[in-house]
Amino acid sequence: MQALYFDDFEPGQQFHSKGATLSESQIMDFALTYDPQPFHIDKVAAAEGPFGGLIASGFQTLSLAFRLFYQANVINACSMGSPGFDKLRWVRPVRPGDTLSVAAEVAEMRPSSSKPDRGTLLMDYTVTNQNAESVMTFTAIHILARKV
Repeated sequence: MQALYFDDFEPGQQFHSKGATLSESQIMDFALTYDPQPFHIDKVAAAEGPFGGLIASGFQTLSLAFRLFYQANVINACSMGSPGFDKLRWVRPVRPGDTLSVAAEVAEMRPSSSKPDRGTLLMDYTVTNQNAESVMTFTAIHILARKV
């Protein structure tokens, strides 16, 4: 994909990532470091817990989604960071062996009125598993460079 800048996007435009599979060890390694709740790190406790088995941390799902989207090379040339996310929802557990992929749609664009070299792009993300089931949704606020 050629380098895109703020002005190359338009509302409704969609992008898709490749998939990545999460292993049990990846889930447990991440959780031991960042989110050590029993349903992320202890197979026995997880089996008896609210999800009936080991699940990935939502933070791991979010991190993986960003990596997959970045690897799709959509905003790589123009990203100037982000002030955050809106409407983040974890809608279905992610389990060992799940393969996740990302779909993103441009929701809104606002050129900066004070800094003409950039604009704000709101993008709606849906992360799905191998069964095309939504596991997470969020809106990212991207600050993107304009073409000079």
